[in-house]
Amino acid sequence: MTKYLHTMIRVTDPDATIAFFNLIGLEEVRRQESEAGRFTLIFLAAPGQEGVAEVELTYNWPAEDGSKPEEYHGGRNFGHLAYRVEDIYATCERLMDEGHMINRPPRDGHMAFVRTPDGISVELLQDGYLEPMEPWASMENTGSW
Repeated sequence: MTKYLHTMIRVTDPDATIAFFNLIGLEEVRRQESEAGRFTLIFLAAPGQEGVAEVELTYNWPAEDGSKPEEYHGGRNFGHLAYRVEDIYATCERLMDEGHMINRPPRDGHMAFVRTPDGISVELLQDGYLEPMEPWASMENTGSW
């Protein structure tokens, strides 16, 4: 069964973005920070929509050397749509069979990225756990996602 998870957008000012979404009724439902990756993920949802329809705000921390923070132009602020799938290998195989490139293969049995015909990035996440397997485990990334 396929299940919608979230839409991710990149933000330069998390507090201002949260305040904006609060004005339209969304609330922060959880937050995750990664010291190693230097980013913060903030998930927002309308009341009762936690885990059903969420917006993920991704804040990439400024460089440690004090250089200028990232800026987003030309749609760079929109990240991807994400869907949980029953079998990530079968889903990727169906996509490939129909001529779609898997930009980030599910090497780990957990996550893959593909683009729609219009170039929108879609993240696929395995429901549960699958062992890494070939040919996926050896596939290289292609393009960007």
